[in-house]
Amino acid sequence: MRTPLELADAQPGPAFTVTLDGREIEALPGQTVAAALWAAGITSWRSTRGEGRPRGVFCGIGVCFDCLVTVNDRPNQRACLLPLHPGDAIRTQEGTGHDD
Repeated sequence: MRTPLELADAQPGPAFTVTLDGREIEALPGQTVAAALWAAGITSWRSTRGEGRPRGVFCGIGVCFDCLVTVNDRPNQRACLLPLHPGDAIRTQEGTGHDD
């Protein structure tokens, strides 16, 4: 079976490393935070304010705000829209992402 990269005849640049809560994750140039996390088998990276329920990608187009993460100490970044850069530090976001 061929991989999605093979099917699309994609030839991205070399992979680089980012972290999620200190865990190293491989990313490809042009990948969004959500795409890299999904590729690493991670489907939840935020918890809701009231009940702490897990959230990840819902709409995938930046409308619903379910995929919020903290990236390089900036809270409330939409994982489905934000492209990654080498060395980016992603943190699971709890509640509002601020020190409430």
